[in-house]
Amino acid sequence: MNTLYPVFYPKSIAVVGASKDPTKRGFRSIQKLIDDGFPGEIYPVNPREVSILGRIAYPTLAHVPDSIDLALICTPARTLPDVIAQCGARGVKGAVVLAGGFAEAGEGGAELQARMVEEAVRCGVRIVGPNTSGIFNTHAQANIVGFSDLKRGGIALVSQSGNMALSLVTEAQANGYIGLSIYVGIGNESDIQFHEYLEFLRVDENTQVVVAYIEGLKDGRTFLESLQRITREKPVVIYKSGRTNAGRKSAQSHTGALAGNYAVSEGVLKQAGAVLARKSDEILSLAETLSLLPPMAGRRVAVLADGGGHATIAADALSEQNLQIATLSDATKARLSAILPSSATIANPVDVAGGTDSNPALFAECAAILMADPAVDALLITGLFGGYGVRFSHTLTEVELETSRRVASICTESGKPVIVHSLYGSLGADQRPRPLSIIRELGVPVHDSLELSVRCLEALAAWGEARRRPNLGANDVSPRSGSFQGVIENCRREGRHVVLEHEARQALEDAGVKMFTAARLASSADDAVVAFESMGRVPVAMKIVSCDIVHKTEAGGVKLNISNTSSVRGAYATILANSTTYARAHGQENPNVAGVLVTPMAPSGGVEVIIGVVRDPLYGPVLMFGLGGVLVEVLRDVVFRSLPLTETDARSMLGEIRASQILDGVRGSRPVDKDALVQLMLGVSRLCTAFPEIAELDLNPVMAYPEGIRVLDVRILLDPKPPLTSREN
Repeated sequence: MNTLYPVFYPKSIAVVGASKDPTKRGFRSIQKLIDDGFPGEIYPVNPREVSILGRIAYPTLAHVPDSIDLALICTPARTLPDVIAQCGARGVKGAVVLAGGFAEAGEGGAELQARMVEEAVRCGVRIVGPNTSGIFNTHAQANIVGFSDLKRGGIALVSQSGNMALSLVTEAQANGYIGLSIYVGIGNESDIQFHEYLEFLRVDENTQVVVAYIEGLKDGRTFLESLQRITREKPVVIYKSGRTNAGRKSAQSHTGALAGNYAVSEGVLKQAGAVLARKSDEILSLAETLSLLPPMAGRRVAVLADGGGHATIAADALSEQNLQIATLSDATKARLSAILPSSATIANPVDVAGGTDSNPALFAECAAILMADPAVDALLITGLFGGYGVRFSHTLTEVELETSRRVASICTESGKPVIVHSLYGSLGADQRPRPLSIIRELGVPVHDSLELSVRCLEALAAWGEARRRPNLGANDVSPRSGSFQGVIENCRREGRHVVLEHEARQALEDAGVKMFTAARLASSADDAVVAFESMGRVPVAMKIVSCDIVHKTEAGGVKLNISNTSSVRGAYATILANSTTYARAHGQENPNVAGVLVTPMAPSGGVEVIIGVVRDPLYGPVLMFGLGGVLVEVLRDVVFRSLPLTETDARSMLGEIRASQILDGVRGSRPVDKDALVQLMLGVSRLCTAFPEIAELDLNPVMAYPEGIRVLDVRILLDPKPPLTSREN
């Protein structure tokens, strides 16, 4: 049995710090358990009381006569090490610690938290929190948060903010249809970590969708691994706060956790299969949609509208969300034409052009035709749907009711999602047209926002892609290369963390990367001439190779378009002189110079991109891709993925940068060789996965051409501290 099962499905609950004061949590929690019909035993613990709310009060946990699954601890922080020890002695399985004043409060609080956790580990008690708002499980009638009027359902909430949880619960109540399963405020994660909650919810039979509000993570790498597992079975909606410097500062002070760089978080969380909410007010709508509808098989959407305006807006919104307007077959268009007026638009988006004004049943007939088209992955209905009885004649209401039932049935039978946007969707429950209530009760989401409707479709497409994401194969991870292992050992002996460029290029080639560019290290002017001649006397680039000079251009250590023997000799001498002067100006009296690298000049006309790897403090090694050269600093048009990469990951990165059209060719230029870029990224992934000693890797720029690529500059830095071996761990 999962160790968290008794925490979320307790058969008995002790409330330590129980109270008769209605304003105290130790009173309200007991009252809520009673009101909600908790079927297990409730044990108030307070040495000064005989009974509380009709339950016998016990002076200590040791006096409770029966077994205890879960303890809600309402006492001050300073008491927690002793209380947890009492829990352990009594065989309590889990403890929810409400008190703040622990690691989030500074060094003293951190020491107190460490003592508490030490006791918990010693005696086998799992701790939720501290600094948590609590937990509830509607399916076990175990609500020790105090939220009222919870509707039982399949959406679980895991949050680092009690206020965000209250906001989502309140929104679910206002919606009227959304039911919740489990909530946990994770607090400081002193014991139970975020990823452990994901693992529990993955197997919880009452949870269909997980919503996670994240400010920061203590173990991002393990979280990603758990996220990858759960998203193959259940959708996970994540709202990651801390997108700005101000937001990250707030998150750190609130939870004591590292929020990390948002661009990195966005890339790796999507890679792991999460559906990312970009606005706080779309979180629950995304979760509701994912709980009701199947994932999309692709990104092709049919739009069924009763007005040109909404049809156009829908087309714009679909494009903005990277969804496609499905291309309807001739047979589909013929069937639509047969039942719609001649003024109707039958090319997607389909505009019925007044055809439904007197007969809303046409919506169902059109929906059946569109959903039968193999080129359609989902259907969006937009306009007056459900409101014809309000807009035109109440005699149409019965027709609309039957239409709602038919559309819902078509959705179920086709296995393809349908979402309704209706002008009347914003009306409250007492005013909402009955046809809209019926179709929602039958499992079709209804929204009053067209943009939100499209956003929900994008979530279904993203989850479908997450489920289809291939597992890592044998080619995605490679063994350690003997040659680069020798380079690392040589760097350690020489006390340097800079891998020289010729060494780095060889490492990439050993990892299976085709550099497409010859390169020779020259240790003298004569060697440089030999290299130049061996390359066919084509124009070459020459640059300093030195562990003491990282910024080669700034040092005057780069010369371009060298096209004859005398120029090669002159460039060699100039590069050495410039580099020596630069190094001495920066405190290196005798710079360590390995020589000058000679490479052919890259052809003109390519697209500059950058590929890099850094060791993110939260998620471990991540790969970056984007436009390179000076553009990377100006535009910051880059995306990230966690290592190791799959080919699917690499290809998705190419299409995700804002300027991806440049790679596809613009103004008559041909598309770049994406296959070569993908293979380069996979090779970098293999190298950096095999060698955790690599702290940073930069290939900038890489020139991408219609045929092949050219890696113009390679930089690898080693971690000054060698990684621990498994034995040292």
